[in-house]
Amino acid sequence: MNLTCFKAYDIRGQLGAELNVDIAYRIGRAFGIYLSPEADLSKTVVVGGDVRLTSEELKLALANGLMDSSVNVVDIGMTGTEEIYFATKHLGLDGGVEVTASHNPMDYNGMKLVREESKPISGDSGLRDIQQLAEDNVFPEVGVRGQLTERNNLAAYVDHLMTYINASSIQPMKLVVNSGNGAAGHVIDEIEARFQSSNIPVEFIKINHTADGRFPNGIPNPLLPECRADTAKAVIEHEANMGIAWDGDFDRCFLFDENGEFIEGYYIVGLLAEAFLQKHKGAKIIHDPRLSWNTIDVVKAAKGIPIMSKTGHAFIKERMRQEDAVYGGEMSAHHYFKDFAYCDSGMIPWLLVTELLSVKKMALSETVKERMSAYPSPGEINRRVVDADKVISNILSLYERDAKTVDFTDGISLDMGDWRFNLRKSNTEPLLRLNIESRGNKDLMNKNLEQLLALMK
Repeated sequence: MNLTCFKAYDIRGQLGAELNVDIAYRIGRAFGIYLSPEADLSKTVVVGGDVRLTSEELKLALANGLMDSSVNVVDIGMTGTEEIYFATKHLGLDGGVEVTASHNPMDYNGMKLVREESKPISGDSGLRDIQQLAEDNVFPEVGVRGQLTERNNLAAYVDHLMTYINASSIQPMKLVVNSGNGAAGHVIDEIEARFQSSNIPVEFIKINHTADGRFPNGIPNPLLPECRADTAKAVIEHEANMGIAWDGDFDRCFLFDENGEFIEGYYIVGLLAEAFLQKHKGAKIIHDPRLSWNTIDVVKAAKGIPIMSKTGHAFIKERMRQEDAVYGGEMSAHHYFKDFAYCDSGMIPWLLVTELLSVKKMALSETVKERMSAYPSPGEINRRVVDADKVISNILSLYERDAKTVDFTDGISLDMGDWRFNLRKSNTEPLLRLNIESRGNKDLMNKNLEQLLALMK
């Protein structure tokens, strides 16, 4: 059977026909054979799962499949995706799998897979091989079965997170933290304990903190405007210095300034790129094609080298390794770090920004105000359309004649001189995604945005 849960760079599907315990078991067996074709017992894979109600049973089915392929399994429990990335590298294992559907609807789940050193497995680097094995569903008889070990790796993971900041630099600060009832809460609690033991003067105001796979306050996806009100309200109510919200598996974090205003991830990419280039002169910075002018401007001004990559965590990580880049960022709030096995983290960015605000003695709104004015953007806009390919083709034909450049790295990116836009199909949802920006002209941006949206209907 065709397994439609295999996407461009991970596994994501609707529960039932697309993803169930049988398919999870087959994925485990296939991944085991992919990693160890000769059933070498030295192979070990770490597994974890987010808070979704089906994650535990899917994780156990996956683990059984791995063990039936003679692979040992280390289960680190309820985790965020980056805890799997860290454990794979830190423990020197042969692979890792996080069972998660991130920000997808309640009736979805999925998996993110990595190889040794937390190297990504995507459609271009092994995921199709695993898919073929799982679809064929022809596996050798179970020989020597792998062993299951349970392990708590939280302390080592937070030890690593603390290396990104200088505790003595952090000034008194009040932070609103919104886990969205996802997997981030237990990490925040551990970081809070570390801060207290080190006398770091940060107060955490926790909202939607308890892990709850029923998501009583809605699916945690702060990229959507309707999912931001709780954090914004709490920042204002508590007069906090910053608000931080995460998606379900907390590999993305979203920041709110001291006024409760949401800061587009695009501008945080520039902020972090500049910070890294102050310490790593001439380093390479990876960015995605959706919104890019501000990042390119900031990186070049700081004597760095901007490099564009296809959108998506697996593609960014692969390019990071190829270029040995110190940092990579996507406007969707994925941030990647060389010292974190070139993987994305939703914890490292807010720790770095907290330290940056302390050192600069500035409010978050001040640090991004100039860049937001120089390259205004409304953020990503999503639309469901009947025929996405046809819409993209029609828009390309209308605009390409007047474009200065046309790029097909990911969807279509057209530089129109004083403004540009990117239009692409989602890799995880049936959506068409539009991003647009201008050179300091918000009215021009809004005018062209209206025209593009009309063409997308």
